[in-house]
Amino acid sequence: MIDLHSHLLPGVDDGSRSVDQSVKVLGAMAQQGITDVCLTPHFPAGRAEAGLPVAHERAFTALREQAPAVPRLHRGAEVMLDRPINRQAAAIRSFTLGGSRYMLVEFPRLVAFDIVNNALSQVSAMGVIPLLAHPERYSCCSVNAVRHWKSIGAKMQVDATTLLSAQARGQRARQLVAEGLADILAGDNHGDDRTVATGAHFLKAQDGVEQVELLVVRNPAAILSDQPVAPVPPLAIRRSWMRRIKEFLEGGR
Repeated sequence: MIDLHSHLLPGVDDGSRSVDQSVKVLGAMAQQGITDVCLTPHFPAGRAEAGLPVAHERAFTALREQAPAVPRLHRGAEVMLDRPINRQAAAIRSFTLGGSRYMLVEFPRLVAFDIVNNALSQVSAMGVIPLLAHPERYSCCSVNAVRHWKSIGAKMQVDATTLLSAQARGQRARQLVAEGLADILAGDNHGDDRTVATGAHFLKAQDGVEQVELLVVRNPAAILSDQPVAPVPPLAIRRSWMRRIKEFLEGGR
């Protein structure tokens, strides 16, 4: 499995606070079968033109010296599009996932549909493929909204652990997967126990073996290789999902 969204670059944002913490999390990920992790610290679009700070480079060097051989580490950022990103910043490959054309982007939680639409269109027009992090978090997210965002070139990254949430964002996450609108799953780990494996296990329990292969293996690998992602077939998530989620959580204790 490949996880393209994590906050394990130590001491640079609200994720892992130390190299030791990141190393511990990476070791746990390796045991779950995760082979590759992309380090994607939060970064505001307004500061992107200046490139990544020296502190990020130092943190990466320190982590790489102590990190296990597996999972392999890749660089990137989670770019907050609270303001437009300019062409010069979009061309800096240290902000994209593994140096590819794919850029992980996010918005404030109460963002309006039109703002998301305009920002994603702008990024796409610059030759960068926006990968929208956790679209299920945004209240403007709907099946029709996501279909439109995908029609303008954006891809969707659903948070794996949100698939098990009983909240509205969990319902939206499951609906996106059910409709075949998610392109990848990711853990969005912040130095804790969140992992892409959680969503993979849940979808396998829904007989979604093909979907899991695409969402956590083939499509993330395609992104790191700067290749097109494959369409993910819809998946009927059974109505008994709440009972299954409860059993899954109790089984993990």
